[in-house]
Amino acid sequence: MLTAFATSDGRLHPVDDPDDETLHRVAWINLLRPNAEEVERVQRVTGLAVPTEAQISEIESSSRLAKRDGAIYLSLPLVNMTEPEPRGYVAGFVLTRERLLTVRFAESPLFTRFIERHATDMTACATGAHILVTTLEAIVDRQADVLEQVRTELDLLSRSVFGLGPDSGGRKREDAMLRTTLAALGRIGDVISYIRETQVVVARIAPYVETAAADWLPPDLHPRLATLRADIASVSDFDTHLNDKLQFLLDATLGFINIAQNNVMKVLTVASVVGIPPVLIAGIYGMNFKNMPEYDWAWGYPYGLAAILGTGLVTLLIFWWRGWI
Repeated sequence: MLTAFATSDGRLHPVDDPDDETLHRVAWINLLRPNAEEVERVQRVTGLAVPTEAQISEIESSSRLAKRDGAIYLSLPLVNMTEPEPRGYVAGFVLTRERLLTVRFAESPLFTRFIERHATDMTACATGAHILVTTLEAIVDRQADVLEQVRTELDLLSRSVFGLGPDSGGRKREDAMLRTTLAALGRIGDVISYIRETQVVVARIAPYVETAAADWLPPDLHPRLATLRADIASVSDFDTHLNDKLQFLLDATLGFINIAQNNVMKVLTVASVVGIPPVLIAGIYGMNFKNMPEYDWAWGYPYGLAAILGTGLVTLLIFWWRGWI
């Protein structure tokens, strides 16, 4: 799908069904899952090479940041948080003096909100470079909000994990809670990983654009790029703090699981050890030799039962006295 936006007085205006001449004048061309015909048309009208999904998915710095024929080619990994599980995708950017071209192969609520917000912004989107910088600012701002939500989730998980006690609702309920906690920590870990990858690439894009477009980059963007780099550093520090907290909670959760497993093994061990003396006595008196005097006792059977029960009880008392149960 091809959408185009012109700018007037710093405001974005969507251009419906643009012809080739209008498409050549717009400041922003946005391609979402473009077909071969749309790609060919954009390349013919603008003279720009439209990157493929494979090209924008490459992770080498030379592939994510490149300048060819006066155009700056960028690719940026992003994360979609609107689905049940976070899903990563990559957006491609082609920046020239005249326009910005974006290419995506997955839906992105971020771009939709960006368009809705800046359709009424009178200062943010005067040129393609302004659109790019404003997009990067929106990405960093959105991811900072996501990290704040992650902090809240980690606080709730921390209280639930360390709030376990004797009245936690039983072994089954505790096991289910720990399993749910592990799944939640795994999801949060994915989110933090996606955001960290985005922040690393944005931190590279900002100075690269400043250098590669030094001849024609609008002067008012330089302080905004400096502020963007400072914001990225702040978000990255917060991301590192959350990752450390995530790792701590993961270790704590696994520790509680190990304690629960050890308790189960302790019960099995006590039961097996307690059963050894009674089994030994029952085995002795079950050999049926002729010259076993206990067989002729009037109280031989009660004596055998008492020996079996007594040895088991003595073993339990020893465990209790040593504090093992």
